[in-house]
Amino acid sequence: MKNPKILVPTDFSDLSKKALDIASEVAIAMNGNVTPFHSYIPITDLDGFHYMSTGAATQKNLTDIEESIKNRLDDLASEHIDAQHLEKSLIGIGNPAHAIVEMSSGYDLIVMSTHGRTGFKRFLLGSVSEKVLRMADKPVMIVEDNTTFTPVKRILVTTDFSENSKAAFGVARAFADATGADIELFHAVIYDNFDSLAKAESTYDMRLENLEILAKTHFDGIPGKVHTKVITTNRSAHEAVLKLTQEKHYNLIVMSTIGRTGLDYLMLGSTTSNVARMVKCAVLSVNPKKHADMKRKTFEEEHS
Repeated sequence: MKNPKILVPTDFSDLSKKALDIASEVAIAMNGNVTPFHSYIPITDLDGFHYMSTGAATQKNLTDIEESIKNRLDDLASEHIDAQHLEKSLIGIGNPAHAIVEMSSGYDLIVMSTHGRTGFKRFLLGSVSEKVLRMADKPVMIVEDNTTFTPVKRILVTTDFSENSKAAFGVARAFADATGADIELFHAVIYDNFDSLAKAESTYDMRLENLEILAKTHFDGIPGKVHTKVITTNRSAHEAVLKLTQEKHYNLIVMSTIGRTGLDYLMLGSTTSNVARMVKCAVLSVNPKKHADMKRKTFEEEHS
C-alpha cells in the first residue's frame, strides 16, 4: 500500500472529526492523499434543519443542501488535514454505509470513527462503521476519540492461521515498512474450543512454532523488530486482545474481519467488531473480497 488513497466518511460530529485527524497522520506517514466524504438522505424536516438552519424541506432547500454540505466539508477538512495531502471533498446521496462502500472502490483505505452524531433519526456512525467493516473489500481503519496514532512504534497483528486471517498481513507490513514500527504477531488458544485444558495447552508449542514461521515468511526484513506471542486463555478472543492492549500500548491493531470457521477455532469476524468497539487504539480490518461481496449482496437484498 504505497501512496494510499484514503477515503474519510464524516457526519460532522466532533467524534467523527477524529477520523480526519488520524487520516491526515496516515497520509503524512505513508505519503498518501485524503478525500473527505459525506453521504446524506435529504428527505426529512430534520435534515432540512441540520443543513440549512430551517425545518422546511422545500425543493429549493433540497437543491441548496449539497452546496451547503460541500462548503461545510471543505472548511472542516482544511482544519484537520494537512493541505499537501488533501484531495477535493466528495458528496453522496443515499444510505451512508452503502454509499461509503460504493465510493471506496476507487480508494486503498477507509478511515472512520466508531461513533457519530446521536439523536432520533440521525444515523449513528457506530452502526454505519460496523456495516462498512462487513461489506467493504478495502481495508477499514476504525478510530475513536482517544486514539493516538503517531509516532507509530508498535503494531499488533492477530491471526488464527487461516488463509483469511493472513489477508491482513500485507497491509500490516505496509504500515510497518512506512513507519518503522515493531510488529507483534499474536494468536490466542481459547480453552472453550477444546475438550480439556490439557488438550488446549498441549497445542501451545506447535502454535508458537507455526506463528514464528508466519512471522519469518511475511514480516522478515521490516525496519522494526518482529515478535510472536501465543497465549492460552479462558477469555473470548476479543477479550484476550483487549487485555493485551491494556498491558502494552499499541498504535495499531491489524486483523481480518473473518477467520477460520468451525467450533475448534476463534472466528475473527465477530472478534474484529468487538475489538473495534472496546480498545483505545486504531483498529485496521481487512475483509477478504469474497466475504465482502457476500455481505454486500445480503445488505442490498435487505434494503431493496
